[in-house]
Amino acid sequence: MRSAFSVHGVAALLALAGCAESAVAPTGQDLFARHCASCHGLSGTGDGPLAETLKTPPADLTALARKSGGHFDESAVMAIIDGRRAVRAHGPREMPVWGAVFEENLAGEPYGSYTALLHDRALTDYVKSIQR
Repeated sequence: MRSAFSVHGVAALLALAGCAESAVAPTGQDLFARHCASCHGLSGTGDGPLAETLKTPPADLTALARKSGGHFDESAVMAIIDGRRAVRAHGPREMPVWGAVFEENLAGEPYGSYTALLHDRALTDYVKSIQR
């Protein structure tokens, strides 16, 4: 004899498993490959297939810490990725405003703005991981 709990419990677990599978967040490396590699290259050195079409060559993202005396400035990198806190003195930016792009892509999703911020964070962590 089957108990109602076990049948309903199994059904609930299967439903949750399906939700969890579809809600798996992309990794920083996945986001980088999808959104950054076309300019910065898969290695992050600025040699992506679109790099030569840009007015300003893309940064070598593997050298950020070295250029800052060995310090990786996470806040600065997140601000650049997010892009909504532009520095007027830096002039116009060719890099997309990823924070706004992520929010637009996640519009209507539960916690879309928060998830967009997590994407910024995941990208920052990935860029930190490729420092040489």
